Amino acid sequence: MNKKYYGKVVYDLSHPGRRGYSLPQNNLGDGLAQIPSDLLRTEAPRLPEIDEPSLVRHYNNLSTNNFGVDTGFYPLGSCTMKYNPKLNEELCSLPQWQGLHPLQPAETVQGALHAYHALGKALCEIGGMGAFTLNPYAGAHGELTGLMVIRAYHESRGDGKRTKVIVPDSAHGTNPASAAVAGLKVVEVKSLPDGTIDTEALRGLLDDSVAAVMMTNPNTVGIFESSIPEIAEMVHACGALLYYDGANLNPLLGIARPGDMGFDVMHINLHKTFSTPHGGGGPGSGPVGVRKGLEEFLPSPMVAEVEEGPFGATYKVVRPEKSLGRISAWLGNFAVELRALAYILSLGRDGLMLAGPLATLNANYVKESLRHLYKLPIDRVCKHEFVFDGLADKSTGVTTLHVAKRLLDHGFHAPTIYFPLLFHESLMIEPTETESIETLDDFIAAMEEIAREAASDPETVKNAPLETPVRRPDDTAAALEPKVSYFDL
Repeated sequence: MNKKYYGKVVYDLSHPGRRGYSLPQNNLGDGLAQIPSDLLRTEAPRLPEIDEPSLVRHYNNLSTNNFGVDTGFYPLGSCTMKYNPKLNEELCSLPQWQGLHPLQPAETVQGALHAYHALGKALCEIGGMGAFTLNPYAGAHGELTGLMVIRAYHESRGDGKRTKVIVPDSAHGTNPASAAVAGLKVVEVKSLPDGTIDTEALRGLLDDSVAAVMMTNPNTVGIFESSIPEIAEMVHACGALLYYDGANLNPLLGIARPGDMGFDVMHINLHKTFSTPHGGGGPGSGPVGVRKGLEEFLPSPMVAEVEEGPFGATYKVVRPEKSLGRISAWLGNFAVELRALAYILSLGRDGLMLAGPLATLNANYVKESLRHLYKLPIDRVCKHEFVFDGLADKSTGVTTLHVAKRLLDHGFHAPTIYFPLLFHESLMIEPTETESIETLDDFIAAMEEIAREAASDPETVKNAPLETPVRRPDDTAAALEPKVSYFDL
C-alpha cells in the first residue's frame, strides 16, 4: 500500500496552477451570451488542481483497498458470492451489444431479443416454471413484482379480500418488506428448532384472507424444507399461492426445481445463482417466473417468439392486455442478463448439475471442520450454507462481531453475522462451489486461530481489525450524520 495516497482525497493533492488536461481553444465564439444570466456561476467551481500522474496513482491506490471476489474469499451466508467468469464480461462487452438502444425497432435488435428469450426459456427449465420476465432489477424488486402478480391474479378472480402474506420468522428481511410495499399485511409463522417451518402453526394461519406464503428452500439456516409437498397442498387448498424466494437456489441447480415442488411464483437472483456481478448496490437482476396460467399477469414489455421464417425464428416486443404494466425502464438489466446467459451456456446442463452438489459439499466440509470450536445449534447435514451460534467457549466475552472483524486481518471477508435472528450470535457461512479446497482450508485455519486466540488473548480479538486501512468506523454516526462531500469534513 502506498501510504502517500492512502487516506487522502483528491482535494488534498491539489496545488494551484496544476493541470491534468489540455483542451482545444474555443472556436465557437462567446456561447455564454446565449445563457440567461441567472443560470451563470458567480464564482468558479471548487475543483481540485492536480497533474494526471498523481490523479491516476491516487485512484489506483484507493482501488487496492477494495475487497471483492477477485481478491479474496467471500463467505457471506444467504448472499451467494461466487466468482464472476471473465468470459461473461468479455461477451457482454462486445460492441454489437454495447451500441444498442432499447427503443430501436425490433427488426434491428433480433439478436438481443433472441438472447433475452433464450435466457427466459433456460430459467423456465431450471425453475420448473411456465414463463419468466427478466425485467426486475434485483431480488427485492423481483419479490415485489412476484407479489404484484399474485395480487393481480386474486383480483382478476374478484377475490379482493386476500390481503395477507405469511412469511417464516427466519425469512430474509426483504420478504416482509416487499409484502408491505405491495400493500399486503405481513403475518409471521414460527420455525421449529431445526429452522424448518412449523407446519401445524402454518395450518392455523391459513384462511381465505391469505394471498400467499413466501418460502426459501433451502431455508435461511441451510436446511432443506422436506415438508414442501404438504405445505403446497395446504396453501393451495385455502386458495392462496406459494412464493419461492430464489436467494438460495444455488444448491438446487440441476437437482430439484421449485415448480415441481408446488411453487406458483418465484424470483431468481442472477447476481447470486448465475455468477453475475454482485454488491455495492448493483448491478443486479431478479427475474420472476410463474407457473402456467399466470403468464398473462407478468409485467410488460415482454419478448415473444414469432413463427419461424426462412431465416429462423424472429422475435417481437409485446404488451399483454392483463399485464401489470411496466416495472422497469425497459427489459431489465440487459448486460447482467447477457452475463447470466453466457454462464448457463458455457456450463451447459452437466456443468450446472455440478454446482449444487459442490456447494453443498464445501459447506458441510467447513461446518464439520469447525464444529469443535464454534457452537452448532442445528446438527444436521446442511445444503449450501450453515449457521454457528458464535464461539463454543463464550467465557472470555469474544462475540460474533469480534470474530468477524478479526477475520479481516487474515485476509478474508467476514461472513454474514447476527442473521438469521433465530440465534443470538449467528455466524452464517456460505462457501460456494467455485472455491478450492486450499482456500477452504486457509479459511478453516484462520477460524481455528481466532478461536484459540479468543481463549488466550481475547483483547486482541476484541480490538480487531488491527491491520486494515480502516479499522472501526462509527456506523451509527455515518448513518445519522453522513459526510457526503469533501467540504463536510
